[in-house]
Amino acid sequence: MLVFYMKNLDCNIEPALSFLPAADPSAYGLCPKRLRRVSTVMQSYIDRGLTAGGITLVTRRNRIVHYECHGLADTAKKKPMTKDTLFRLYSMSKPVTAVAVLMLYEETAFFLDEPVKKFLPEFSGLKVKQLKPDGSFILVPPHREVTIHDLLTHTGGLTYEGFDEAEERGMNLKKFVKHICRLPLTSHPGEKWQYSVSNDILGRLVEVVSGQTFDKFLEKRLFGPLGMKDTGFFVPKEKQARLAALYTHDKKGRLIKRKTEDRNYLRKPVLFSGGAGLVSTAADYLRFSQMLLNNGMFNGARILGRKTVELMRADHLPPVLPCIEPYKFGYGLGVSVLRSVSEKQGIGSVGEFGWGGAASTEVWIDPLEEMVTLVMMQLIGPRYGLTKQIKDAVYQAIV
Repeated sequence: MLVFYMKNLDCNIEPALSFLPAADPSAYGLCPKRLRRVSTVMQSYIDRGLTAGGITLVTRRNRIVHYECHGLADTAKKKPMTKDTLFRLYSMSKPVTAVAVLMLYEETAFFLDEPVKKFLPEFSGLKVKQLKPDGSFILVPPHREVTIHDLLTHTGGLTYEGFDEAEERGMNLKKFVKHICRLPLTSHPGEKWQYSVSNDILGRLVEVVSGQTFDKFLEKRLFGPLGMKDTGFFVPKEKQARLAALYTHDKKGRLIKRKTEDRNYLRKPVLFSGGAGLVSTAADYLRFSQMLLNNGMFNGARILGRKTVELMRADHLPPVLPCIEPYKFGYGLGVSVLRSVSEKQGIGSVGEFGWGGAASTEVWIDPLEEMVTLVMMQLIGPRYGLTKQIKDAVYQAIV
């Protein structure tokens, strides 16, 4: 068992987590015995062959109260999961992109309710695909323009259609936006929440407004100040041995190595995907998460103002829209928001926010309990409730 607060420190926090002090969980309101249920849950999934391994990390009041490496980063090589293992974030890239946009918003570069076409002219003349009673479709003008706020909240009528084709054809963000805008919207702006390429388009907005490529903006303005040295859109050669293998399940439910990936993380991409393109470590993503928990500041770096973080983690779904299914969340600016524990039907705090990625990475940031819970794995496909069980195991330890 590689539990941080026990004597076996095989997964110690130096140097990757030296930026945040460690503490006995009992001194910060968590029962150590109960908190070890996180290890029990993870090990049970590893023993059953449902996942290869992962990292679980919990902080409370700016102290590390749980840090554990579980299982293997690569089963074929018998390579253990370690503190510096690199993970594909997939959609956990989205909160990062939202923060980049909000940084420019704070600099008065735009209003969130402004039409996107003011900065990306490709958004002029969009049409909405509307179903007729006879089952056919017609194209109609949208009731209103798509706004920056629509992109941040996935309410602009966009989908993920066209993304794979854009990557296959080697488009950059500028060409990608033109490509996407040739497709009709599937609903009128503001009409419904629909997961989409919005964050990838926001990456292009950052480029246009800042005058920098999206990757350079993130490196200079976000990753650099926060000390996120292992986060980027690809893994350089000298770090590639640290990238965890990616797994899925075969038709019989057996854990197998994924033969193909949606994107190649071993070379610099042409399309800097703000929706799914980043690679990071648990330590780096904790820096980012703690910054949000601390209202925009971490280790002396002020990234956002307090009121902007409050805006980001507020529920922005219109009152007429139900919670996001099947997650039972509201939605803020690039993050999910727990708006009711009865609606969620699980342990949590109203106002808790975060997001996850397709390869079973997930973060929960809880301002009420002053906690960050981070799970990092590399598993595509069904999680069999693993991340939900880990969250429950963390929250039940609060005493």
